[in-house]
Amino acid sequence: MMKIVRTNSENKDFINLVKYLDAYLKITDGDEHDFYNQFNHIDVLQHVVVIYKDDVAMGCGAIKKFNSDAMEVKRMYVAPEERGTGFAQKILTELEVWAKELGHKKCVLETGKRQKEAVHFYDKCDYKVIPNYGQYIGMENSICFEKEL
Repeated sequence: MMKIVRTNSENKDFINLVKYLDAYLKITDGDEHDFYNQFNHIDVLQHVVVIYKDDVAMGCGAIKKFNSDAMEVKRMYVAPEERGTGFAQKILTELEVWAKELGHKKCVLETGKRQKEAVHFYDKCDYKVIPNYGQYIGMENSICFEKEL
């Protein structure tokens, strides 16, 4: 059975899933990992979603305030054995609903161009490529997206 839980960054399952995410990103980001990692501290995240299958945490995602109109999607991860099963879509949809409930009109996010599956996923979920923002301006590996809610 699948269930989605809204929580915050103190959730132990979220913390453990992020460790798997960081290990994966350390490999795919290569020399740029330290740059990206400095912007991924989870202690500031108050809006976290964890998805469970038979009471085992299989994926996560979070949103944080970007500006008065938008929330930024952060720390999206699904365990390799559950990729392609719709878990990521369920996590992202829950984050979008939560952002809307909080009064925001859109979600933005950044992912790496080397994470081809992620780029395809966000495109499939109706996110549109936008100019790189903030710390990602000038980063060759970064691709930023936006979706109107």
